[in-house]
Amino acid sequence: MADGLHLGSKIRAIRRANKLTQTRLAENLSISASYLNLIEHNRRPLPARLLLQLARMFDLDLASFAEDNTAQLKTELMEVFGDRLFDEHGITKADVDDLVEHHPNLAGAIRTLYEAWGAQREQHRALAGAHGAEEVVGRSILPSEEVADLIQQNGNHFPALEAAAETLIRDAALRPNHIQEGLVAHLEGALGYRVIFARPDALGGAVRRIDRANRVLEISEILPPRSRNFQLAHSVGLLASSDVLDAITIDPCLSRAESKRLARVALANYFAGAVLMPYEALLQAAEEDRYDIELLGHRFRVSFEQVCHRLTTLRRPGREGVRFHLIRIDIAGNISKRFSSSGIQFARYSGACPRWNVFQALLTPGVISTQHSVMPNGDAFFCVARAMRKGERGYHTTHTVHAVGLGCRVEDAAKLVYADSIDLARTHQAVPIGVTCRLCERTDCEQRAMPSVGSPMHVNEDLRGVSFYAGVPDPS
Repeated sequence: MADGLHLGSKIRAIRRANKLTQTRLAENLSISASYLNLIEHNRRPLPARLLLQLARMFDLDLASFAEDNTAQLKTELMEVFGDRLFDEHGITKADVDDLVEHHPNLAGAIRTLYEAWGAQREQHRALAGAHGAEEVVGRSILPSEEVADLIQQNGNHFPALEAAAETLIRDAALRPNHIQEGLVAHLEGALGYRVIFARPDALGGAVRRIDRANRVLEISEILPPRSRNFQLAHSVGLLASSDVLDAITIDPCLSRAESKRLARVALANYFAGAVLMPYEALLQAAEEDRYDIELLGHRFRVSFEQVCHRLTTLRRPGREGVRFHLIRIDIAGNISKRFSSSGIQFARYSGACPRWNVFQALLTPGVISTQHSVMPNGDAFFCVARAMRKGERGYHTTHTVHAVGLGCRVEDAAKLVYADSIDLARTHQAVPIGVTCRLCERTDCEQRAMPSVGSPMHVNEDLRGVSFYAGVPDPS
């Protein structure tokens, strides 16, 4: 791990958890207390040698330092205090930064409290509107959000699942051109499950069903070959690597049984991706083909979205790929999947910026769109997006459309074939984007849907800006 990491809040939290003063910890590290104070306040980077000393001193996993969630926590708290509930309190970005930097545990507790309150409020509104209910039993964060947190905290890289997938590839002697045959043979021979490719009506609309009592696995015959292979590999993950899934889902961020079950499904999907796209083979192909997603999909016989998901998992120490972020939305703008290794921040409670090209991709299904963009803080990104149609399972089935966006920091964009025709040095041509309207400081955006939490709304009936909420100066 290179020098230059700013992990002040983590160092401070570790010191306090071990009931050490700055002076005492500085002595143990053979540095001055003033230098440690600068590190804890992110005014100096944490050198690699001190990182290793801390890991040995407190028996810490270096992987826990790999991703600092401070920026994400700041974004989420800005969303929390962007709620109109807090308008009269005048909370600023500087206030939030100070809270997260000096009291990260308190900041996290405020976020958790807001999530629990918000979920209860929404349930109360929904039930009260429909049934006139006054008493509603609330619940905390949704299971899907807890699973997203688990994935984000692990950097979407699970070594135990990678190892399990490599073991299956070896034991089942899987060959690229005969994946289905190899997986079926393994299920029937090693696991004792009979595999049936069933008619859709026999499965009642499902695409896969495991009958554990009778040891039967049914896969819908309407699935294309790549989807059949994925469901077969997914099933092997559930049946043969259940202990690995259990070990990962012990994580305390999964607070309920529903979250753990949903996490097992997501992790079995990860396992399936690792089987169909082995780590080293995919990384080598991605670097050779310059992350051409369609070409990689043809090579490994998987879908565009499956390649995008798998590319975000290439975080093996010493053999890392490009740090990507991924977002998936539907035509209503609902975010069904999100993960960030690039450093871009996603809104947790309130959608996303409509200027992101993942929304524009919905206008041209099947066409890959590219975007060079810049956030208000100057962070620049390069993103590709494509909309796809699912549900092609017969004439009478309903088709659904969603879009997937994959992006990286602009410094890594030259590694992607999609950036060849774009002059990334011309930063003035980058599309100005934000996290979400409520958090964005840009006042000249034509697509602003609500005022920014940092810019009080001033209404002047005699003057219209580029949008109702944008470009109107303070009448005072």
